[in-house]
Amino acid sequence: MNRKTDLIIIGGGVLGTFHAYHAMQMGLSVRLIEKDNKPMGATVRNFGQVVPSGLDSKWQQYGLDSLRTYLSLQKELNLTLRQEGTVYIASNGEELALIEELHKINKENDYESLLLTKDECIEKFHGIKSSYCKGGLYFPEEVTIDSNQMIHRLQEYLVKKYQLIYNINTTVSNCETNSGSVVVSTTSGQQFYASKAIICNGSDFKILYPDVFFKSNIEVTKLQIMQTVKQKNYRLRGNVLTGLSIRRYESFSECPSYAKIKVNEDVNSLDKRWGIHIIFKQALDGTMYLGDSHMYADAKNCDDLGYEIEMPIDNYIIQEAKKIVNLPSWEIQNRWYGVYAQCKDKDIFDHSIDENIHIVTAIGGKGMTGSGGYAKEKIQQIFNLKK
Repeated sequence: MNRKTDLIIIGGGVLGTFHAYHAMQMGLSVRLIEKDNKPMGATVRNFGQVVPSGLDSKWQQYGLDSLRTYLSLQKELNLTLRQEGTVYIASNGEELALIEELHKINKENDYESLLLTKDECIEKFHGIKSSYCKGGLYFPEEVTIDSNQMIHRLQEYLVKKYQLIYNINTTVSNCETNSGSVVVSTTSGQQFYASKAIICNGSDFKILYPDVFFKSNIEVTKLQIMQTVKQKNYRLRGNVLTGLSIRRYESFSECPSYAKIKVNEDVNSLDKRWGIHIIFKQALDGTMYLGDSHMYADAKNCDDLGYEIEMPIDNYIIQEAKKIVNLPSWEIQNRWYGVYAQCKDKDIFDHSIDENIHIVTAIGGKGMTGSGGYAKEKIQQIFNLKK
């Protein structure tokens, strides 16, 4: 086995995998190391929505680059991608004002969005309740994927087409620069060598660099998601986000009326206490994904979040979701929680141990949307390649 590559990536989630993809597209040899049999973290425990519309202006550019990457890849393999758009459904006058302001911002940014009337929303998105909907903002270019299938298909493709060396069930115990080369050691006694290494394994990087970790100001977010049984004779297309999403997503924070609207919100409400916004996405098999919530803890105290599903949170999500959409069935067949790392004071944790070893992690809830674009730029930067 060739143990020397241009790049070693530690962490086989979406952020690490897109770093591998862009590096190999630029002609570099890559080894990707995953500690489990397959990615088990935030990459597969999410809604599978690629929504640049939800990101602020800076990150929207990364999101658009990612979107182009997804669409290009879909031409070569089935990533379960459906380009059915994203809609934000406003439930009152304040939310209507926000979607109108975001529509104007995106028009100036040359990113297509369409304001929809109440009737147009109800006609286009089957089951939306007239009593809830006051209008919507639709982004037709955005896509939906089944993330638990997408990542495995992408990795298989990279192995076959680009000769990615993919080590699974491999736990890294040490990563250091020695005589100008990166040496990665594993708990099974293996050693791998590369010119550069990128660490993309969430808050797990504390095992390799505890001192850096405890100074990183990283927090962990726990979110709860549910999956209904298959919805018979029912199809809800695209990503459907609602009023609480409008009040939460980064993109809306750039709207002129956002600050005033936020000041008037009830900070003691359950949706604030549990960080809830209501999202709907129908999977390929006809089941419906519902969620989600956000509970926070400093990464060093992440065990405080617990391992259990908080049923009061799930019950509240269902209660609020029933006010928005008429589904044929509200029977829940699966419940789970996901955990992702994010920075309190930065968009992403991007730290260099030295000129050869780089930690790129804690991308937060932007991973599925922003990883492709950010990873491309990072590879160009680390290897000093022209854009």
